[in-house]
Amino acid sequence: MRILNPRFWLPTVLALVVVALLWSWVAQENPYVLPTLSSVGQQFREDPNLYLSNAGTTLQEALVGLVLGTVGAVVLAVLVAESRILWRASMPLAVILSVTPVVAIAPALVVAFGFGMTPKYIVTGLITFFPVLMNTVTGLRSVDRHVLQVFRTVNATRLDVLVRLRFPSALPYLFSALRVVFPLSLVGAIVAEFSAAGAKSGLGTLISVASSNSQLDRVFAAIACLAAMGSLLLLLVTTVERRALAWHESQSR
Repeated sequence: MRILNPRFWLPTVLALVVVALLWSWVAQENPYVLPTLSSVGQQFREDPNLYLSNAGTTLQEALVGLVLGTVGAVVLAVLVAESRILWRASMPLAVILSVTPVVAIAPALVVAFGFGMTPKYIVTGLITFFPVLMNTVTGLRSVDRHVLQVFRTVNATRLDVLVRLRFPSALPYLFSALRVVFPLSLVGAIVAEFSAAGAKSGLGTLISVASSNSQLDRVFAAIACLAAMGSLLLLLVTTVERRALAWHESQSR
């Protein structure tokens, strides 16, 4: 098995060891900058349910927002790829939305949708929307002209071209975006918890409260949870990509 090969796991292990050694040295020299790794681990031992429950809330916000942003982006990408007029009309709006600081929008979303989960879903969806949109549009338009001409000579419908040609050619671009936005959805959830009023749970709220109380070990324990969750999400989308794109040349290396 590939995972048993030292070339597969040894570089990662060595990198983690180096980071741990550097962390320990900085924590000893500057205890007000970094907590010791043992104190961070003690946080998990003392109250694991605190981190599990808050991680569950943040993961829910991230995944729901990710689904909303991805589905909306793919639908819009299909529409604008089929219509240049719609492309010229919607792209400036999408760009404006992408460059607008989400932190500035969050309070307005709270006013509009209340103090529940909805504003957090929307914030996360907005953060993940634009990368998926641009990559999917690029993929839908990056079809081989000769193959497209063959489809036209056999009188294939637009739906046939979309389903059998454009969408398969867009899958590598879509998965490339998903590898970015899956971990990014956690960032969106944390930003939402920081900026949207009324957050009572979630790792972002835990970090905010712990920071105000100068509890560095609790802050970094929450950050460690986020790092683990982000790594698992990236592993998930990478595994799905390898199976879904087994036919593509990008997976042959």
